[in-house]
Amino acid sequence: MKYDFCFKMLRNNHGLLAALLIFVPLCSCDTTVCDIPNKNERFDCHPDAPATSTNCQSRGCCWQSGTPSKEQSESDVRRVINVPYCFYPKDYPTYNVTAWKETDYGYTASLARSTPSSWPNDVKALTLDIWFETAQRLHFKIYDPNTKRYEVPIRTPPVPHQKARNPEYIVKYRASPFGITVTRRTNGAILFDTMIDSAPLIFADQFIQISSQLSTHLLYGIGGRKSTLLHNASSWQQFAMWARDQAPQFNTNLYGSHPFYINIERDGLSHGVFLLNSNAMDVDIQPMPAVTFRTIGGILDFYVFTGPSTTSVVQQYTEVIGRPQMPPYWALGFHLCRYNYGSVQKLKLVIERNRKLKIPYEVQWNDIDYMDKHLDWTYDKVAYAGLPNVVKDIHNYGQKYVIIVDPGISTDYPGKYKPYDEGLKSGIFVRNATGQPLIGRVWPGSTVFPDFTHPGAAEWWYQQMKDFHDVLPFDGLWTDMNEPSNFVDGSTVGCTQNRLDRPPYVPGIAENVLQAKTICPSAQQYLSSHYNLHNMYGLTEVQATQSGLHKLLGKRSLVVSRSSFPSLGHFGSHWSGDISSTWEDLYYSIPAILEYQFYGIPMVGADICGFQHDTTEELCVRWMQLGAFYPFMRNHNDDTSKDQDPAAFSASARQIMKTALELRYWLLPYFYTRFHYSHLTGAPVVQPLFSHYPHDKNTYPIDKQFMWGSELLISPVLDQGQTEVRAYFPADLWYDIYSGVRLTGVGSLVTIKAPLEKINVHVRGGSILPLQSPNVTTTQSRKNPFEILVAFNASGLAFGSLFWDDGESLDTFESGKYDFIEFNARKGSVISKVVKMGYHPASGLYLNNVYIFGVSQAPKSATVNGKMAIVHYNPQTQVLQINGFSVDLLNMISIKWQ
Repeated sequence: MKYDFCFKMLRNNHGLLAALLIFVPLCSCDTTVCDIPNKNERFDCHPDAPATSTNCQSRGCCWQSGTPSKEQSESDVRRVINVPYCFYPKDYPTYNVTAWKETDYGYTASLARSTPSSWPNDVKALTLDIWFETAQRLHFKIYDPNTKRYEVPIRTPPVPHQKARNPEYIVKYRASPFGITVTRRTNGAILFDTMIDSAPLIFADQFIQISSQLSTHLLYGIGGRKSTLLHNASSWQQFAMWARDQAPQFNTNLYGSHPFYINIERDGLSHGVFLLNSNAMDVDIQPMPAVTFRTIGGILDFYVFTGPSTTSVVQQYTEVIGRPQMPPYWALGFHLCRYNYGSVQKLKLVIERNRKLKIPYEVQWNDIDYMDKHLDWTYDKVAYAGLPNVVKDIHNYGQKYVIIVDPGISTDYPGKYKPYDEGLKSGIFVRNATGQPLIGRVWPGSTVFPDFTHPGAAEWWYQQMKDFHDVLPFDGLWTDMNEPSNFVDGSTVGCTQNRLDRPPYVPGIAENVLQAKTICPSAQQYLSSHYNLHNMYGLTEVQATQSGLHKLLGKRSLVVSRSSFPSLGHFGSHWSGDISSTWEDLYYSIPAILEYQFYGIPMVGADICGFQHDTTEELCVRWMQLGAFYPFMRNHNDDTSKDQDPAAFSASARQIMKTALELRYWLLPYFYTRFHYSHLTGAPVVQPLFSHYPHDKNTYPIDKQFMWGSELLISPVLDQGQTEVRAYFPADLWYDIYSGVRLTGVGSLVTIKAPLEKINVHVRGGSILPLQSPNVTTTQSRKNPFEILVAFNASGLAFGSLFWDDGESLDTFESGKYDFIEFNARKGSVISKVVKMGYHPASGLYLNNVYIFGVSQAPKSATVNGKMAIVHYNPQTQVLQINGFSVDLLNMISIKWQ
């Protein structure tokens, strides 16, 4: 192997670095430290492009020219990485262990380096603390013991004083150079391993880097950005995290930051790794396979989760960041919105034409056009004159109303605009480097930005909320533009040239400057600088908003946020942002929704039919069908696109959309029960196929199908003009939800018919689904009788459950004000058991219909609690229906047939 040159860093008598360059035409010097023949094992020493041999030499690293390591596109919005020109030698100076001690809680160690890295202000001495927190969770921190550094201010479990018993992991270390490995006790699989000679730990004030081997190339998470669900680590990829107002594009940072991943191991087991750090960062993956975390502030605060299933990894993760909130029942209905209805007359027209169709239609939204001059907590009394009466009519119909609020507060009306006046008086706005409120520009013009970490901000926000609710009684809030977005870079007067606004390294973010489309990193907030808190801005707004709504309404509400950070799901929900009306974005909505399940944000959706540009009837029909299986279902588009509410289309399209919505509302008791399990255990509500079939390798890349819980398999049409779907069916029993026709999966692709009027949905054998006859709102449908759908597995068994409460009170599970019913079926019978009875609705809970899939012989009769019932049997589909009865679900039920 021929290297252009090699060199070593020497320290002169004055402590300054000098580079000794030795020309090596045929590697005549000792190049052992640069001899890394497997290019996939080379770690980038010059992540800040462009790398040159001179720059590389100054950093004490190895250089080999070849394929460019990274390049900027003309639009400067993406960074592509590949085999680096400039890479670390095997002996690059790093930390050594100077003391290692076993403790009651795990280990503690002292680390030190004697030679500087190439980054300014190295932290020469570090402390490593390792906690065996639970048998499935390892926690370790690397930090400066001498100077307090910023740490992420979210609530996490307190560190224990004693080790967990029987941990599922083994921890080992190497003293020189420092390295740590975490492996699975049962099979030795790598969970986290920094013992890579060519990937040194670097811990400077504004450049912190650590690398770990991966168990396999099968990587998921590290969001959020527009991408497939599987991040195949057999290729070089970079994920930059710095919240940005950016319509979803490939390979660029978007609205949220989630430094968490799931890695599937060779035997199908899964583990997860979470870096609790809110600073701007890169996460690089390379085909070794390995991952590198590179952040520009804070500390290294890692959690390792042993799983061993994907679901249990997410459960262990949400145990740290907070379990998902329980949404109100109405939030699972169909939501309708658009930017710029233009007038109250058009808003009323849209409401009435969709009601006239008698489609299930739950929530009406308004975007910023309802506001007076785009001012938060106002409405336009000219264009939207009479809006309070419209809201009153919405409520009288049994519907709900949600409005948008942006964080930018106008400064243009001092003395006349209460949110600004009171916020200024309370000192709760973000301040610039000179201590004055930072001025930016957003929709209303010149704006200031609330500092939601300030102790007085939540009360100020609540007071604005309350005053406006007295005028316009909304039921939920939509927190948009909360990265925070800014129409000028930094502020109206720019930013400073200090180390926060001009750090020595900027991750691979769009435009390559931190203040692009947001506020200055040097801006000061109560808890820390915006440099540290930027990625958490949306989260802190959601926390204040949820708290205010609970105080105001005294019941569950809906907060939907564009920006997100770990723990958002504990307080609110998310949608995927300003996607386009394209078949491509229809598909990419699925991996986006699945990925956010990993992040503990189950209540997530995408703008149905697309936000930007005109949709087509076919696209909107297919999107409404898919959207019927989003956890959060909202149709929304922008101000220049044509109408796309269901009533805007042809009679045939309207009927197809209505059918899809009725299917969703029929399934709502099942969906709601899945959300209960998510709230209780942290389990996702929708999941990729590999979550349930981890040993079926064919499922690993699938992101054009997905599952609700373990019971439903959704296989949508995602391409124009298609009337068939090539769907994968894992080895199991599957039943078409419409006909009950059985399909035996053998782990292969199957071509199934998908005419325009149908989305393919299959029920997994072994499932029992609680159902309810649909109606135009959940206010009405919740009064209807229940049904259950039983789908037998190959052993003739099935199981299911129903969680039921009033749909809106706070903490019903915690206070015991709920009902929980289990259903068990075997050939010839279905039995229900009331596990908990803490809620007694006025309309009662009655069961009057049962569908049973997989009944091979026609029954002669059926009884419900010993009384004869009506039997319908289809020998072609082997579906049995039993009805003609009405029994109370809050009593034990016995259904038998023979």
